[in-house]
Amino acid sequence: MAPLSAQHSTHPGLAPSAAAAALPEIEALGLLSHLRIVALGCRASAKTNLFEACALLSLDGEDAKRTFADTLIKCLETSARSPITWFRPGVNELSFDEAWVMRCIACVRSGDADSLDFLLRSRIAASDRRYIGFLLGRISDQFQAA
Repeated sequence: MAPLSAQHSTHPGLAPSAAAAALPEIEALGLLSHLRIVALGCRASAKTNLFEACALLSLDGEDAKRTFADTLIKCLETSARSPITWFRPGVNELSFDEAWVMRCIACVRSGDADSLDFLLRSRIAASDRRYIGFLLGRISDQFQAA
């Protein structure tokens, strides 16, 4: 299947467990599938201002998992230095961007702040790093609690 956006190369041999070593494989696949489904829904929606979105997010409730993922997907495109590629759910390959997000979440889970900082600096505009890090942390929390 084709990527949602074909502007980045893929890593066909990279399994989700390799992209997120700190996440159990089943959990990583569930998280990746969830993010891909959210990305499908966000393709045609309006972009969101990252600062306003983070300020308005509800931290509780059934919608928290969807809300944090939706906000990350919408804001990542404008915060990253290049377009973001999300594959359709069920594709066995990871895009570079999906592997990057999964590695960020693995760093959050393992408490590896230095590696997370490196990853955020490599792709995200300086003014948005704190907010993207916040969203990654909340997504990690939501999926860990599930």
